[in-house]
Parts: sequence; C-alpha cells; structure tokens
Amino acid sequence: MNISTYPNQNHLLAALPVADLQRLSPHLEPIIMPFGEVLYDSGGKLPHVYFPTTAIVSLHYVTENGSSTEIASVGNEGMLGISLIMGGNSTPGFAFVRAEGFGYKLKAQLLVEEFYRAGAMHRMLLLYAQALMTQTSQTAVCNRHHTLEQQLCRWLLMTLDRIPSHELVLTQELIASMLGVRREGITEAAGKLQRAGLITYHRGHITVLDRAGLEDRSCECYDVVKTESERLLGHDFELKYLPERALPRPRSFVDAYRAA
Repeated sequence: MNISTYPNQNHLLAALPVADLQRLSPHLEPIIMPFGEVLYDSGGKLPHVYFPTTAIVSLHYVTENGSSTEIASVGNEGMLGISLIMGGNSTPGFAFVRAEGFGYKLKAQLLVEEFYRAGAMHRMLLLYAQALMTQTSQTAVCNRHHTLEQQLCRWLLMTLDRIPSHELVLTQELIASMLGVRREGITEAAGKLQRAGLITYHRGHITVLDRAGLEDRSCECYDVVKTESERLLGHDFELKYLPERALPRPRSFVDAYRAA
C-alpha cells in the first residue's frame, strides 16, 4: 500500500528511542482511515491499536434511547486502544473515524508486550492515559456547565490542533452528534461565530478565519486540557520518568524520549 505517511508523524511513535521504534516498525501497518469507519464497537474486543497520523478518531457513547455524544478524540498526539494497558480488552463505547486520513495499526498483543518491557513505551502510555482521562473528564464538565457556543469553540480548537489546515469538512449533523445536542443548536451557534467573523460555513465546510477569536470565546475547558496535556506530555513532566542519569530538563515530550 502506497501511503504518504511516516510513523514519526504520530507524536507517541516519534518520541520512542530509535531502537524501540526499529523493533516495532516491521509490525506497524500503514492504513487509510476513511471517514465513518468503525474501529471498535461497544463491548467488542480490541485486536489492534491505532496510531493516527493525519486522521482523527472519535470515542463515542450511545445511550439506550439512541442519543450519543463524543467523550474524547484521538489524533496524531496519541493512540487508540489505551484500555489495553489498563487491564481491559474492551470498551463500553465505540470509536469511529470522524476526520479521514492516515495512520498505523499494530496488533494489540505486540503493544501489551512492549508495554511490559517497562521501557519508553511504558512511560509514554501511562502519561498519555492520564492526559486522555483529563480530556474525558473536562468534556463532561463542559457539556454540563458551558454554553453551546463555548462548547463548539472548544471542539473546533481541539480539531484544529490535530490537522495542518484551517479548513474542516464537517456537517452540522456530525457536530451535533459529537456534542450530543440538536442540529438547530449548532446552526445557531455556528451562525453567531460566522457573523462575528471567526469562521465561514458553507455546505459542510468550515474555514476558521480567526483562531484567536475562537480561543477568546471558548470556555476554560480548552485551556485546561491543553495545559494538562503539555504538563504531562511536554516540558513540565517529571524527570523521574526518565532513566536515572544526568540530563538537562527536556524541552518537549518528544525530545525527552529521544534522549531516553
């Protein structure tokens, strides 16, 4: 399969020491991740884990009456299938591709074996698991306490962080499903942002014109998740997670694990 992507486009894979990545590389299968593809079903086993490079995956939960909402999303910063390292082999929700792109697939058993080597992958995935839990819990707070316009700004900003463009292919129905609200509410909130000159919206295409303006209108939830992720996966994480040898304080998550 001729896919124009590289493992180091995923931040977790890029952060691995060369020897670790070389050990995994023969088993990393490059894949196309088309829009709408279901990667995990509710209650199903997890035969593979996924490292998106340009795709975004939505972790969704559907209630008995058919209502649904996104509880977290995974892009090039992380991995889909973190429950495997927490002792589980299934999830109560499901995961599907909400922004098509590329990624890598790895057999679940190989990831578990790598995790229990207690090396760099072990340290990275524990930190990423905490960052993902922060995103999930903050999403719940945001959906309960903040306005739909604030939620939409947060969601758009988190999407922008994972793609190299300011143009998003998103229908109002999809956004409404992600946020667990009615389509009419998204129409009203998006209209306000468009009238304010922050976005343009036409037939399922959103172009962000003023990212700073979106940040100003967003609630604190976007900053909480971003700050905590940077603390855990960026320059502020504890040196105790690195081998016990003299090292300058790392500037980034990637630099730290390349130095490990």
